[in-house]
Amino acid sequence: MNGDDEEMVAASVDPYLPLEWRFSQVFGERSAGEEVQEVDVISAIEFDHYGDHLATGDRGGRVVLFERSDVRNSSGGARRDLEETDHHPLRHPEFRYKTEFQSHDPEFDYLKSLEIEEKINKIRWCQTANGALFLLSTNDKTIKYWKVQDKKMKKVCEVNSDPSKTGALASSSNPSITTACLGNGGVISSLRFPVVTSHESSPVARCRRVYSHAHDYHINSISNNSDGETFISADDLRINLWNLEISNQSFNIVDVKPEKMEDLSEVITSAEFHPTHCNMLAYSSSKGSIRLLDLRQSALCDSHSKLFEEPEAAGPKSFFTEIIASVSDIKFAKEGRYLLSRDYMTLKLWDINMDSGPVSTFQVHEYLKPKLCDLYENDSIFDKFECCISGNGLRAATGSYSNMFRVFGVSPGSTESATLEASRNPMRRHVPVPSRPSRLGSIARVVGRGSESAGGVDGSSNALDYKTKLLHLAWHPNENSIACAAGNSLYMYYG
Repeated sequence: MNGDDEEMVAASVDPYLPLEWRFSQVFGERSAGEEVQEVDVISAIEFDHYGDHLATGDRGGRVVLFERSDVRNSSGGARRDLEETDHHPLRHPEFRYKTEFQSHDPEFDYLKSLEIEEKINKIRWCQTANGALFLLSTNDKTIKYWKVQDKKMKKVCEVNSDPSKTGALASSSNPSITTACLGNGGVISSLRFPVVTSHESSPVARCRRVYSHAHDYHINSISNNSDGETFISADDLRINLWNLEISNQSFNIVDVKPEKMEDLSEVITSAEFHPTHCNMLAYSSSKGSIRLLDLRQSALCDSHSKLFEEPEAAGPKSFFTEIIASVSDIKFAKEGRYLLSRDYMTLKLWDINMDSGPVSTFQVHEYLKPKLCDLYENDSIFDKFECCISGNGLRAATGSYSNMFRVFGVSPGSTESATLEASRNPMRRHVPVPSRPSRLGSIARVVGRGSESAGGVDGSSNALDYKTKLLHLAWHPNENSIACAAGNSLYMYYG
């Protein structure tokens, strides 16, 4: 066993050890100098519940599906299964292309004289049934429910005839054309017998339902409920509850639109169902707050059960204070107790049982504070970075500029911090930084990792390329594997 294998075995024994990230796969990698078409840029990534399938959506309205290719082969019997189980720590998820389909097309709203682009905003997997895959995809206005199933394709491979059974005489010039004598003296000179064979099965995507005309503003989130029957969709001002089987009716459960639009002070930026409690959901706002809702309280959740927000910092506020406080994404941990949020500058971990403040705060763009004016001028300050959390809840990841992404250890006492680049050589810097003690004690600690590494590739704001930004990434639900999008390329890494 070589050194790399020993490190991986050790990491599997102790999940709290810092991970050494390695390149796994890349799909759609462009060559040097190759121009990327806007329609090919990936705009959404999502693993399914088991991690056996991965879906990506792009700005051209296409959904591409990948399936895991390193699953165990049951044909080898129990002995092979045991042997593969013994070597499981040395394996990592590998995927292969499965299929793709056109989910959305560009549309035009004639009532509002508004173009609706085909870009896929979000993808969410639904429960599988009868060997078929189900998923939801949405653009700015329309949500679609897709079924993808393997179907055997039948094809006519040849034209044949049997003279002994038909009494026909095969033509010497063309063996597939026969001459048959009928009882009334007539003659058929071109009788053909097709031979149909079943070829390998091929995945076929079919749109089952279309959920439309329910949002006046752009849809920014969709989320499945743990009951397997309902899902929510959110735009800037409203959150709607849908039943998967009913496409012509939805229920408005959150409405933050004021009577006068001049009084509008915040908008909804993201919404997510609780992973295990079907009656609970959370949504974030442009003011940096997160509200936890309980659907059992009332049909219209105009009041929240809990409010999570950062205590106001002492000192003067700047023009950019509210802009950089806007939460761009929230994700529940798998067990449902912790909630991860991302704003422009930081990544925060919240305990839903404690609303006094975040459990941990991780600095992602601290070094960009002197550059806020420039970021505002080129609109980079409005970039919406996503976040993700590992299946065991020990680590979290989020994107940055120059196709970089950050991985942080979020378990108590962890100082793990890594900066990686979406390329074949991901490791740029992996320096543990001691956490700064918090006045709130060990539970409500603030881990300021990232701001200390100002000398690295990620720490120099002058070296950053604001045009190449890693906005979308996803963590495998069961293993330490991350899929991230850099332009039109899908990179995968494992630790």
